[in-house]
Amino acid sequence: MNGTQHSATQRKGTQHSADLVVVGSGIIGLGAAYAAVRRGLTVIVVDRADAPVGATIRNFGHLCIGAQTGEARRYADLSRDLWLRLAHDADFWLRESGTLVAARHPDEIAVLEQAAAEGGIRMLETDELLRLAPLRAEGLVGGAHVEPDLQTDPRTAAAAIVRHLAVQGVDFRFRTAVTSVAGRRVETTRGAITAGAVVVAVNHDVDQLLPEVAARAGVERCALDMMRAAVTLRHPLAAPLLTGWSLVRYGRFADGAAAGALRERLHSERPDLAALDLNQMYTQLPDGTLIIGDSHTTSSAPEPFQPEAAFAAFLAEAEALFDMPAPRVLERWQGVYAKAQHEFLIDRVEEGVLVLAATTGIGMTTGLGLAEENLTAAFGRAPAMEGTS
Repeated sequence: MNGTQHSATQRKGTQHSADLVVVGSGIIGLGAAYAAVRRGLTVIVVDRADAPVGATIRNFGHLCIGAQTGEARRYADLSRDLWLRLAHDADFWLRESGTLVAARHPDEIAVLEQAAAEGGIRMLETDELLRLAPLRAEGLVGGAHVEPDLQTDPRTAAAAIVRHLAVQGVDFRFRTAVTSVAGRRVETTRGAITAGAVVVAVNHDVDQLLPEVAARAGVERCALDMMRAAVTLRHPLAAPLLTGWSLVRYGRFADGAAAGALRERLHSERPDLAALDLNQMYTQLPDGTLIIGDSHTTSSAPEPFQPEAAFAAFLAEAEALFDMPAPRVLERWQGVYAKAQHEFLIDRVEEGVLVLAATTGIGMTTGLGLAEENLTAAFGRAPAMEGTS
């Protein structure tokens, strides 16, 4: 916990009520606090850890806006504006990079062209793709640039948002577990808090705090393997990079007619990668290191043991795609996020208590917008945002 968080907690630790109590300091909880404080409300955020440590910091930092459809796209578009404002005000790294897609087969081009017809995606010839991404030319047949997307470093962004919100008056109570939410009374390990309203944003741990809500939604846990590596590239990667394995995951691509043929080919050619439920993608951080991943497995309680076969596959695929020597692995980790049949969990448990979660792997992309839209419904619109970069 940083000094700002300590001082905010000490300064306000005697308060036993707030207009809004937020349970959970992940991106949706932070989004709820941000939405409320901009409306002039008093806000207490309670989290059992000493900082955001869950899915909010264990991801690619890829804000995949242009690949969403329907409700997810609505939340993603709203999130985009909020990310830009927060990056300006909270002073963390974020770039309007868009996303690159490397195509290595005509069926991948077909999927991209179908999606590009709706706008916001620009098809790329191989030469232009190679100027933007240091890839091996062999096997490439073209690609695309998904224009609305953003990139951040999740580890620094979450901490910066906490610091900014603390300065704005949000009372963060870290290392404090919520034991129950009953009516507008939030019981914690450091005493009870009375709330005008409560937002529960604890991701997959909703099954621990509100098991009936999790059961209704069918919430499980999706565990994924990721790694960060030092790499030597001929030039930096200009944007997050997706592949054909990504195209069969994201709604705007996967829902099209052309995606069926692509999925069938990928699974027949590489059943080993299909068994990992691979999303072969990459983001490069400002320090030059490359985030590589990722695999997916779903269970109510995923095992913590990470198979080395997944990491070996990640590295082999990275070396085949990028024009570079073998990466030097710096970190490996397991991410866990909530997964259910629908993309979002929005449950008004009772008057004044709202449960929010992104129940798929697009929480960073959509979470701020999900919180903002639902807080608008509860408290009305915030004052117009100014100064967005």
